[in-house]
Amino acid sequence: MNAPLIGHTIALADVPSSPWKNGGGITREFIAWPNAQDWVWRLSVAEVQRNGPFSRFDGVQRWFAVLAGAGVRLTLTDPAQCQSAHALTPHSAPFCFDGATPVDCDLLDGATQDFNLMVRQGQANAHMQRVNGELSHTTAAACTLALYANAAPAHFQVGDVQMTVAHHTLHWQSVPAGTALHVLASDALLLEITPCR
Repeated sequence: MNAPLIGHTIALADVPSSPWKNGGGITREFIAWPNAQDWVWRLSVAEVQRNGPFSRFDGVQRWFAVLAGAGVRLTLTDPAQCQSAHALTPHSAPFCFDGATPVDCDLLDGATQDFNLMVRQGQANAHMQRVNGELSHTTAAACTLALYANAAPAHFQVGDVQMTVAHHTLHWQSVPAGTALHVLASDALLLEITPCR
């Protein structure tokens, strides 16, 4: 798996929106790597405007985080037809689930804006976490790092390079194993996407 271009930054306002086929919302796709037809990983922001099921993605690991709005209740139905409900708000940790699992989404109190990370199982692994404060980390393997600054700018240092990521903006870059990073943010998401060997 080759890494994407280093140091790519894009504002959410510059990403065109695509309406859902079921009319329940819109999606703004930051990147589908390496291409939109046969992606290994995909980053997007969705606006969920009404209750309804999520699209299924077999063979995909999904991460979901509420960015704005009161939140959602996701009800997952496993292969044994057992259901589990998860209430997620802008303060909740990102939620990871199997894209093949049927999911019903109920809005808690009006529309929400949500960040989505999807990776092909067996091709890449991923992790997403909120940063509300200060975080330092060293990468264990070569990977793609991404930082989404939500309601406020975030300060991001990767190796010796320092930058400020504007609010509602995504920055991503490829880094080698052993890269030190530091984040100072009041409302951000940090993503790490590692190719499978």
